[in-house]
Amino acid sequence: MTAVSSNGEYSFTKPNRDSVRLLAGLGVEGDVHAGVTVKHRSRMAQDPTQPNLRQVHLIHEELFDEVDDDGFKVAPGELGENITTRGIDLLGLPVGTLLRIGDSAVLEVTGLRNPCLQIDNFQDGLLKQVVGRDEAGNIVRKAGIMSVVKEGGVVRPGDSVETELPSGPHRPLDRV
Repeated sequence: MTAVSSNGEYSFTKPNRDSVRLLAGLGVEGDVHAGVTVKHRSRMAQDPTQPNLRQVHLIHEELFDEVDDDGFKVAPGELGENITTRGIDLLGLPVGTLLRIGDSAVLEVTGLRNPCLQIDNFQDGLLKQVVGRDEAGNIVRKAGIMSVVKEGGVVRPGDSVETELPSGPHRPLDRV
C-alpha cells in the first residue's frame, strides 16, 4: 500500500494521512463516506436507507502511471480514494475477496467504483481515461474498487495487503 487518505468533508480529493483507522461495518474513521448506510450524495438521493457497500475506496497506483502517459497528472488521494495500492490487480478481483491489510484490518471487496463527471471537473478529459469500452463494446471502469470493513484496525502507507479469494464460483466485479 502506498498511501492512505481521508476527508471529513465532501470534497472530490482526500488529503493523504500518516494513518487511517478502519472501523468494522462503517469505513474510515472521520471520513465523510463512513457509515452503515450510503453516504455518497447521488446514492443518498436515490435511497438513503441503502447499505453502504462503498465504505472504503481503493485505487491501484498503476492507473496514475497509465493516465500520465496521456498527459494527466494524478497523485494518491486526488481521485477520492482512501487506499492507494501498487502491485495488486484490484480490478481483476472477484466480489467477496478479502483484503488483509497491516496487522489486523480486513476489507471485503463489494464492486467497482462507478466514476462520475466530477472526475472531469478535477481534470478535463480524465473521465474518458478511467471509463471506456473494450473490443466487444463492454464498459470498462478503471477508477478503483469499493469495499466494506469486516475487521477494523489502523493502516499506514507501507503496510502489506494480502488477498484471499472467496470459495466457490467467482463473480466478476460490477459497479456498486
